[in-house]
Amino acid sequence: MDDIVKQALAKWPNVPSCTGWLMLDRRGNWRMRDEAAQAGGEPGTAIRHEALLGFINRNYDADERGQWFFQNGPQRVYVELGYTPWVVRLSADVTGALALTDQAGGAFEPSAVFVDDDGGILFVDSSVPPRVAVLHDHDLEVFSDHAALGDDSMSGEFRWNNGVVLPLQGVLRNEVAERFGFVDSPAAAASA
Repeated sequence: MDDIVKQALAKWPNVPSCTGWLMLDRRGNWRMRDEAAQAGGEPGTAIRHEALLGFINRNYDADERGQWFFQNGPQRVYVELGYTPWVVRLSADVTGALALTDQAGGAFEPSAVFVDDDGGILFVDSSVPPRVAVLHDHDLEVFSDHAALGDDSMSGEFRWNNGVVLPLQGVLRNEVAERFGFVDSPAAAASA
């Protein structure tokens, strides 16, 4: 967390949080959601300002209930998730070594791989608590070059670096948030 954010929290500790105004979409884009976008269930406008994106990424965290937020100075802005709290890109270099990078630009080292009933690929890392990330759909071809699917399309294996083979495990998309302990819509949770 940025020092300026810590200072703002110390100076104004009781600023109310907000929900519904910020979204992380299925492709790792941060989106601002005005009242019209929220009312219409729209994703909102993509944020393109590099400094603002960096600020959001550095101050992105989860609370004890599994609700992800951006700490904007003294105000906690809860994030609506297009799918998971993290979105990763998969690439292969000229030697064939694979790399996973999250939407904040950080490395993501997988310890498990899941395929959902919609064909989405999820990676889980070994951090504590573990992070779950959906693979950006533009990288499914790279994934398929290093995976072998079973007959049911929800099993098989993924060949990671250094000969590591991770089994593909099936998961139902509508059970992902509960299984991995996050809240995909803090706005809906607040109104319930």
